[in-house]
Amino acid sequence: MIKVKVDKVKSNPKNPRLIKDEKFKKLVKSIKEFPEMETVRPIVVNKDMVILGGNMRYKAMIECGYKEVNVEVVDWSEQKQNEFIIKDNVGFGEWEWEMVANEWDVEELDNWGLDLPIFTKDSNEFGTEFNLPDGDKAPFQQITFTLADEQAIQIKNAIEEIKRTDEYKYVETMGNENSNGNALYLIIMQWAEQKK
Repeated sequence: MIKVKVDKVKSNPKNPRLIKDEKFKKLVKSIKEFPEMETVRPIVVNKDMVILGGNMRYKAMIECGYKEVNVEVVDWSEQKQNEFIIKDNVGFGEWEWEMVANEWDVEELDNWGLDLPIFTKDSNEFGTEFNLPDGDKAPFQQITFTLADEQAIQIKNAIEEIKRTDEYKYVETMGNENSNGNALYLIIMQWAEQKK
């Protein structure tokens, strides 16, 4: 890792990511409040000093008045550079919202720039009819339910319990990769069998 003047670094014209005004303001605020992050998360550049990873941080650092930035220079083929640009921006993980809600302060999370899910509509405002757009989602559907706390706990427990069974290992997924959806399907199929 080396420190270079900001004008030596070039934004990547092939950067597939963008940042909206509100999120950019949050990023600038985050950098101002926690400048130590810059020393442990360098901007990744190729040997021509074109950014491969950290385009948004670079812009935010300039906005914060930085004159120099830490960079990690890599000497990779064009194919490897392109692969890195995408892989560096893919969000493989998902937030465990229940843990986040129980372990961290909501105000701190907001101050740190985490976009929390906020539901501003009453569930009755959505009505009962909805359609998913044609395209990549077919043949899958996402269904949302409103539950009392105790109902949600019972359903979560049932889903977790059925995931530990041998039947779950062999459930027909029909291409669905959502484990909770497959577990719920198995519960419903078992209930339907009992009703026969």
